[in-house]
This record gives sequence, structure tokens and C-alpha cells, in this order.
Amino acid sequence: MSALLGPAEVRDLAELLGIQPTKKLGQNFVIDGNTVRRIVKAAAIQPGQSVVEVGPGLGSLTLGLLELGASVVAVEIDKRLAAQLPVTVEQFQPGSNLTVITQDAMTITELPNDPTALVANLPYNISVPVLLHFLEHFPRILTGMVMVQAEVGQRIAATPGSKIYGSPSVKAAWYGHWRTAGMVSRQVFWPVPNVDSILVAFALRETSIGTEQERLATFALVDAAFQQRRKMLRQSLSVVLGDSGAASVTMEAAGIAPTARGEQLTVDDFLAIARQHLG
Repeated sequence: MSALLGPAEVRDLAELLGIQPTKKLGQNFVIDGNTVRRIVKAAAIQPGQSVVEVGPGLGSLTLGLLELGASVVAVEIDKRLAAQLPVTVEQFQPGSNLTVITQDAMTITELPNDPTALVANLPYNISVPVLLHFLEHFPRILTGMVMVQAEVGQRIAATPGSKIYGSPSVKAAWYGHWRTAGMVSRQVFWPVPNVDSILVAFALRETSIGTEQERLATFALVDAAFQQRRKMLRQSLSVVLGDSGAASVTMEAAGIAPTARGEQLTVDDFLAIARQHLG
């Protein structure tokens, strides 16, 4: 087996680059090789597969993916980390297929090598926006595994009717099917975070459930529904659909009770309302 980064290597690299991990960037580096291999195995990455990794940091997960024989496109916003990553990879796993892109993940709209999977340890403060951005712009990504703050991951994978079901749950469901895939100990990170982490796996739909216009209309309804989640939908959706009377008519035409609340509706229900609204 190839070498992966351990606690000493991670700290040495951080010191070499003059990096003090910051909460602002959500920098918690994985220092446990067994955890890295567990993530890569759970992601079901195949040798030769093209994978995009967002925020590779010092390269713990990158090395795990390359060890398996994947080709990795790493998107890193920090110029110091981006410059060091190929050096680290060449030291630990020479000859690996790595491409580094130094850019903000939220602004990227093109990727080389057409990745078909996304694997990442995502900072909790941007995890949902980054996921939705990549799913919107890169339809060839079909599967993935992300490590996120436990609370965020559970919300993404939540199903209708639960208290944590919300806007991220519905928007994620537009693209595919999501499930939690196990907790991750705080002790495998440096520095040790003050939140728990969880693995979330996804598999995308083979065909989209709607057009881009329908997606935008659906997401507008979802945002309105969960901004006032305690209210009945005829009230919360009135900001999009006109007034509570117009909202009731549109919802009834879509087969949805105007007295329902957002947490009861599936993504298909929201889409049905959007289609009625669009005419």
C-alpha cells in the first residue's frame, strides 16, 4: 500500500507552508489513514475513474483516491495549498494522475477530464452551496461521497415529515438520492473540531425531473416555503404565487392541500406546483 498522511506529516506540511488552520475557512485536516481509506471505499471509486475533489487541503483524501488508481481533479482556493499538493503527491505517490485547479469552488463552471464522481471533505459553512453548485454545473457527476458537519449532512439526506427536512433536503433531492453513510470521529482531524462529522453519499438521477426553468421555479417555491416553515403553504407561497387565494388555487390544481406545510412535501410536489404556476 502507498503511504498516506499521518499526524506528523500533516503538522510538518502545515508548518512548512506557514498554515495555521482557520475556522473561517473550515480547515480541519484529516490525519488518519484508516479514515481516508474508509471514505474512498465507501465512495466506491473505481481505478481509472475521474474524480473531482473540492478543497483537498494538505492532500490526505487526495492520496487515498490516487492510491486506488483514480485520476483526481483537485479544486483548491488557497494558493499555498494548491502549489504544495503536486509536490506532496509526487513525494508519496509518484506518477499519479493529479490536476490542480486554483480557484474558488463556487465560481468554477468547467473541469478537465469530465469527472464522474465528487469526493470531498467540505467545510461546514459552504458545504450545501458547493454541492448544489457542482450538481447544477457538472451533470456528468453521477455519484459522490462528502464529509460534512453531522447536522448539515443529516439535513441534506432528510426525508419529508422530519423536523430537519428543509430547503437543502428538497434541492438535493432534485438531483438525486442521498443517504448518510456513517459518522466520523472528531479525533481524526487536526485541529479537533467542536462539531461531529458525517459521511453523505449520493447517486444522481439518470434523467432530470424537470427543465432548468422548472428547477428555478421549484427552488423559488422551496425557499419561500421554508423561510416561513411554520405557516401553511397558501400563506408562505403567496410571495411567489400572488396572494393566499391565488396560492390556494394553484396548489389545488397541482393536487396539493393549501393547508399543508413545506416539510410535508416531496420535491415532486413542489415541482407540480411550479408547473401549475408556470402554466
